[in-house]
Amino acid sequence: MGIVGREPDRAWDFAGPADAGPRGVAIIGYRDTGGAGLDLRVAGTAAVTVVIEFGGREVIVDDAVGRRALDGFVVGLPVEAMRIRSERAECVEVRLSPIQAYSLLGFAPTDLGRGAVAIEDLWGQQARRLREQLASAGTWDERFALTQSFLAQRDRPMRTPDPEVLASWNRILTSRGQVRIGALAESLGWSHKRLLGRFESQIGLTPKRAAMLVRFRYAVDGLLAGRPAAEVAMECGYTDQAHLCRDVSLFTDNTPGALSAHYQPTIARHRHRAWGNLSNTVRDQ
Repeated sequence: MGIVGREPDRAWDFAGPADAGPRGVAIIGYRDTGGAGLDLRVAGTAAVTVVIEFGGREVIVDDAVGRRALDGFVVGLPVEAMRIRSERAECVEVRLSPIQAYSLLGFAPTDLGRGAVAIEDLWGQQARRLREQLASAGTWDERFALTQSFLAQRDRPMRTPDPEVLASWNRILTSRGQVRIGALAESLGWSHKRLLGRFESQIGLTPKRAAMLVRFRYAVDGLLAGRPAAEVAMECGYTDQAHLCRDVSLFTDNTPGALSAHYQPTIARHRHRAWGNLSNTVRDQ
């Protein structure tokens, strides 16, 4: 497994994204080499995220659950914004499509709840051992390989979502969230109630919420590119600019005009660009 990109600067050593093996899984890594400190306001994303801090410093997480100091965490597909801070972070970050998360994590995404879950609460001593191994590794390739091995040991190929749930998820992705859930259920031969229940239990959100989140992420790309909010709203299928503003407020607790301010730190731009290039990697086919 090789590193796709490496972008050192005076403040950060950034590596990735790297393909972690199974389709729908990818890894990045970053180290604060200049004492800049980590302070990110993270909006919802259409993936399950795993962050592992290996530099011996805790990460302060403010989310729907409250404020906690964690050595690493897993977060599902939240609808609330969260803030992540650290004095001098050294992290490996993994993105899992909800489909892969269902088989790799060993539990349903709905079990993650609304906030971050400490990796020790999920994997105990094995998580602590992984952090020690990452700290001892000398290169990003070694760290990514260790992370890949850790995930592979937890893979349960027989634990897969229903084919109809997989088809629904891919339809939401390919339509960029612009899909009517009633029509989606009808195309599967399922009732709306059955689709809602099966999808939420295996993905972690209702189909409607998932579609809202996917559409929002495409809107973020347009807003960060400097395009007018009214233009982004029209292209992404919002009723009007006010509709877009409501979703931005829901997922980021902010306005479209202020959104770009949260992507000014170098590490924020690196992360957004890296994950933005993974639309094909995190999609399940």
